[in-house]
Amino acid sequence: MQHNDIEPDGGLDIRFSHVHLYVDRVCELSAYKEFEDSIMLFHKKYDEMTAGEGRNEVEERGNSPSVDVGRQLWQSITKQNVDGNYSMAEEFASHGRDIVKQLIAGFGFRVTGCHATSHTNTVVVTSKDPNGIQIVVSAMKRGDENLHEEDANAAVEDNGPYHHFGPSNITRFYQAHSDRQGIAVLAFEVGYECLEGIFRRYAEHHPELVPKEFKNGPVENDNEARIFEVFAYYKGERDTSAADEGTVLRFIEPIVCAANTCKLPGIVPVDASFSHCHPAFFDHWVSNVISRTGFLDTLKDTLYFTPKVDFNAGVVAAGEAQIESTVTGNTSSLNAEDGSSALSDQSQIYLPINNAITNVGHVHGFLEEIGQGIQHIASRVDNIISFVQEANDRRKIFGEGFTFLNIPRSYYGVLTKEMLRKGIDNIKDPSGNKSDDILSLECAHAIFDICAAEGVLLDDSSVDLDIAGSTIRTILDSNISPEHKEEYLQNRAEVVAIILHSRYVNMYNLLKNHLSEQSYIAIVRNQILVDVQTDDLLFQIFTSNILQRKPQDESPFFEFIQRVCSECLGPDGCPKKVKPGCGGFGIRNFLTLFLSIEVTKAMLAASNAKRDGKITEYEFAKRKVQLFTDQLNESNPLLTEISDAMTKEGLARDNITLSYKEGRNDDARAWEQVAEKEATAKSRANDLLMECNMKYQRLMRELRESQEDK
Repeated sequence: MQHNDIEPDGGLDIRFSHVHLYVDRVCELSAYKEFEDSIMLFHKKYDEMTAGEGRNEVEERGNSPSVDVGRQLWQSITKQNVDGNYSMAEEFASHGRDIVKQLIAGFGFRVTGCHATSHTNTVVVTSKDPNGIQIVVSAMKRGDENLHEEDANAAVEDNGPYHHFGPSNITRFYQAHSDRQGIAVLAFEVGYECLEGIFRRYAEHHPELVPKEFKNGPVENDNEARIFEVFAYYKGERDTSAADEGTVLRFIEPIVCAANTCKLPGIVPVDASFSHCHPAFFDHWVSNVISRTGFLDTLKDTLYFTPKVDFNAGVVAAGEAQIESTVTGNTSSLNAEDGSSALSDQSQIYLPINNAITNVGHVHGFLEEIGQGIQHIASRVDNIISFVQEANDRRKIFGEGFTFLNIPRSYYGVLTKEMLRKGIDNIKDPSGNKSDDILSLECAHAIFDICAAEGVLLDDSSVDLDIAGSTIRTILDSNISPEHKEEYLQNRAEVVAIILHSRYVNMYNLLKNHLSEQSYIAIVRNQILVDVQTDDLLFQIFTSNILQRKPQDESPFFEFIQRVCSECLGPDGCPKKVKPGCGGFGIRNFLTLFLSIEVTKAMLAASNAKRDGKITEYEFAKRKVQLFTDQLNESNPLLTEISDAMTKEGLARDNITLSYKEGRNDDARAWEQVAEKEATAKSRANDLLMECNMKYQRLMRELRESQEDK
């Protein structure tokens, strides 16, 4: 057992365990099992109906049922109509929902454990992999929702040895969290004899964060596990403010004989059958806090966590909103042999921490409205394209599940006149050599105008995802003017290809031929974000807010990612080991997420103002949407420069290390020059990005002030 403040060899033995949500209501177990049985029956009948039928590539990957056929089948099984509002994502109401049913219907998860007391109900929801994510959900029973704090504390004896199921925890969280539902507990499993050290370091360095129930140390729960809990944050700066009694960190040291998959003591296993469910595993847990540096220091003092990635002030901005963010965590010793091992590993802990540096925007609003807490939970899946496609289809079929954040189509690609003139390959040619042009400027303009007038292009100049090349050809053939017809006909095939390619041109510039056209279209259709770090890929998507009572409420959300680790060979000719966190955390996607949250809020405000006939507010919200979209468009090439420079710098540094190791000093010095060059390019692009952000901060402030003057 360690008895000093020096990090033990190999780091602290720690891994993700579960997250614990406190919500307004948890139904009886039988209600959830009945819902699961209906969905299982649906899949059985649907598979029988479609046996032997051909499916396209996306459907084969995702087992994605036809929405129209599925809705009719679901209606026949449940004997009730599925509300027409569920047919389209933008009409689906995300607020006022049962999170357990959302997880069951939307992702194919199942209830695999439960615990009930006289005052609380608890269920455990998991994906099909027993070692994957575990979401514990607790609520007061009907009639106990307004239990006063003293009554909740008095009721603790009813929980037996299991303090973590007591009503006092829910009451305390709601009081500290502006009476809102939320993600209340982040739980970690730790190795044998680690718990005493964690307790001692908290007691020595941060005694204010230790609840009274654990002042004497970890508590053993009925020979199942030992538990120690602390409050995650201070109310303000560390050492000068009291503990924030909202979010809790829970550490579990299982006792050898404990056999339950969920290590939380008191959970009773429940039988569950899975169908068409992707395995999912925790990747990172994100906090919005008052003092980012204070939380970082606390985690370093107690868990030996150290910063991994910094997104500094001015880099992550949306209009007037700016934040800082640091990803901290342990240093896992995992070097997996293959991608599947890296997917399922839970030993690498990443905890991104955000703080607001302006008085506007999502993070500021979150902190002002509900206080410090967990912004979102991110989990890894094996195939994000099929995962999201299935989630979208299930929502439309079952009338339950999740929607996802709106990502402007410009993130993926829009058609431009310059693109038509120069072609995809030459659009970035700085020489501007006319001989490389495909079309004259006049012909390119004529074709663009036809596409806009005939519905090939949407309002934002993006191409309709469902349009066929033959349809585009027919439209252009019928509408091209005589003066441009010969030039157009000579280049017709390439023109049509350019128009179709524009739908995902930005993604193609990142990934080239690594994906098929069908996969690119699926990424755009399902609004999946893509980023690159060295040779690794990162796919991300974010759900709309969860645990909302009203549409405008600030609340947490889920993130799902797919990390595609490179298949590079090492110096010995064998595949390199797969390290945790390959693909990084995506500066491109981080900024896109931040902007998309603001775009989604502005779009909702515009929709509500239009519905209520508030023309001035509607125009203001529309202008905000446009400014956020313009900022994203202007940032995109700079983010590409940053990403490219980071990739080249990382490659150069790998070669520096290898060259020195093999005694090739001249090569190493040459690679050092490359690394310095790319670091300079990255710094320059960062400066330009900050200038861009400042520009839109000014434009958004001017827009806000003009609205205030009316």
